[in-house]
Amino acid sequence: MSSPPQPASAPVLHLQGGVATITLNRPQQRNRLENTDLQTLLAHVETVNRAQDVRVLVLTANTAAQPRPVFCAGYDIGGFDEKGHGAGFFEEVADALAALRPVTVCALNGSVYGGGTDLVLACDLCIALQGIEWRMPATALGLHYYPSGLQRYVSRFGVAGARRAFLTARPFTDRQLEAMGLFEALVTREDWVSTLQTLLDDLLALAPLAVQDTKKSLREIELGRCDLALLRERVQHSSQSLDFAEGRAAFAQRRKPVFQGR
Repeated sequence: MSSPPQPASAPVLHLQGGVATITLNRPQQRNRLENTDLQTLLAHVETVNRAQDVRVLVLTANTAAQPRPVFCAGYDIGGFDEKGHGAGFFEEVADALAALRPVTVCALNGSVYGGGTDLVLACDLCIALQGIEWRMPATALGLHYYPSGLQRYVSRFGVAGARRAFLTARPFTDRQLEAMGLFEALVTREDWVSTLQTLLDDLLALAPLAVQDTKKSLREIELGRCDLALLRERVQHSSQSLDFAEGRAAFAQRRKPVFQGR
C-alpha cells in the first residue's frame, strides 16, 4: 500500500546520520518558490551550517502525483511586488546555499525552470533523472538576471552555454546538460535511490575537515578570490591532522580509514 500524500508546505528539513535533506514540497504547484519558501530555505541552510555533525546536504523535491515530474518551476514572480523580496532575496538564498559548509548534492528528480536552475547550480554535485528539461526564461520575461546567478551559469555552463541559456531562453535536454558535465550521474527511476545512496556513502567516507577546507578553496578559486597563503595554510593544517595520520595508516594496512574530523 502506498503512503498517503504529504500536505503541501514550505521546504521540509530532515536530519539523519550526517545527512541533511531539504525537500521542496509544493508538488501541485510544480514546486514553485514563494517568498515564504525562500525564507524557510534560508533558515534551513543556516540550521544545517550550525549542525557540525552534518557532512552532506541533499536538495530534492516532492514530485508525487505530478504527470511529469518538476523539481522546481522557479520563483513566483508575483513575489517581486512584496517589500524586501524579489531578485535580491532570491540571490541571497542561492548564495547561502553555495557557501554552505557541508558538501551539497542536488537530487534533481524532475525538470527545472527559472530561479530553480540556480539552486541546482549552487550545489556542489548533481544527480539527475533521465528525461528532465532545463530552461532559464529570464529574458523572455523582461528580466536581467542577478549577478551571482550569471556567474554560476558561466562557471558551470561555460560562456557559450550561458549565452544560449539567457540569450535564447530555449530549453536544454538532459543529454545536452550531461554533455556539458553538469551531472555526476544521469539515471533512470529504477536506479535513482541506489545511485544517490552510493554517492552519499562515498562522500561520508571522506575526511571531513579536508573535504570542507577543500570546498572552501575551490569556491574561492572559482570566484577569483584565491589567497595562496591561506590555501597553503590549509594544506599545512591537513598534513598535521589526525585524519591524515589515519588515512596514511589505513592505506598502509589496506583497510578503510575511520576519520574523526580532527
